[in-house]
Amino acid sequence: MVCYHCLPVAAFRRANRPELRYTAPVEYFDREWGMGWDRATPFTIDLQVGAEDIDGLGHANNAVYVSWLERCAWRHSQRLGLDLVEYRRLDRAMAVVRHEIDYLAAAYEGDELQLATWIVDWDQRLKMTRHFQLKRPSDNATLLRAQTTFVCIELSTGKPKRMPAEFIEGYGPAIQIAEAM
Repeated sequence: MVCYHCLPVAAFRRANRPELRYTAPVEYFDREWGMGWDRATPFTIDLQVGAEDIDGLGHANNAVYVSWLERCAWRHSQRLGLDLVEYRRLDRAMAVVRHEIDYLAAAYEGDELQLATWIVDWDQRLKMTRHFQLKRPSDNATLLRAQTTFVCIELSTGKPKRMPAEFIEGYGPAIQIAEAM
């Protein structure tokens, strides 16, 4: 069997199927941390793997990674001025409708990690997409890449509702054009 990710780009180029072109991710170097990120200007948080994060296999449980994604997204929203108080005032929230996670390597108790996020897509009405990358600075290994899709909801009803102007103003400056993962 041929691994299509290993073929030259030219092998994928077809006049009628441009979506089949493979593009390797560009690595952006963060001078402050000496870290290579998949995209420029990440919002990052520091994490440390605790004993409570470890499962029966001796590594961080996959459910813990999901909680880290949520923590990173919330802190980024807070940095943009959209915290839980503001969500309640506006009767709106960005609710997760889909997680896509690639677990690439394990994290172990005591590991110090950095989790980055970028808002890479939105329609300025209902949907927003974040990308995430989890790295272990000690060996510069990427442990996880993920994408989460959010939908704006009305808190009082739980139903999808258009983003208020405050969301457009708050999240807008953080939007980055999606690049190949």
